Amino acid sequence: MKELIISRLRESADIKLRFAKESVAEVEEASSIIIKSLKAGGKILIFGNGGSAADSQHIAAEFVNRYSKQRKAFPALALTTDTSILTSVPNDGSFDDIFSRQIEALGSKGDVAWGITTSGKSENVLKAFKTAGTMGLRTIAFTGQDTSRIGKSAECCVSVPSKSTPRVQELHITLAHIVCELVEDALAVKKESVKKEQQKTES
Repeated sequence: MKELIISRLRESADIKLRFAKESVAEVEEASSIIIKSLKAGGKILIFGNGGSAADSQHIAAEFVNRYSKQRKAFPALALTTDTSILTSVPNDGSFDDIFSRQIEALGSKGDVAWGITTSGKSENVLKAFKTAGTMGLRTIAFTGQDTSRIGKSAECCVSVPSKSTPRVQELHITLAHIVCELVEDALAVKKESVKKEQQKTES
């Protein structure tokens, strides 16, 4: 048991270190897209299947509540929580439409559609990006090693260099936390800057 534990920890650590050497720019790009959208009054729509559905809810909670700073709530919504929508759409049509229909209903130009798919081949995520692109939303994909399809669908593609679903999921939530921190830092700085400018004007 001990050997397996150590092996998995090393495997996860190695993937994180490899990502740090190769793909930091993509995380910066994803953060910048979200920051720009929120500054302009946009919102973040997050979605995925299985474990990625849970990650979507986790990330939305970090934005709406807080990550590490006390600040105004950021508008974010996980498209994985309304069981009536998630069951009625496939019952009346197709499971591939569960996210695209919600984006059609809730999304606006300038919002961010953030899709998570470890395989990079989830049809409902791919279709959601197609709808988002048509409507003028910015698109961010969190995926695994295979970007052959998802890389063509999303404006920004953050790819974890692994085919192992557990390892990809582990890095996804780490990267999502980093994005949350970068967004908080950027918007907090802006708020403080505005306050200082107001103080200068008053004096």
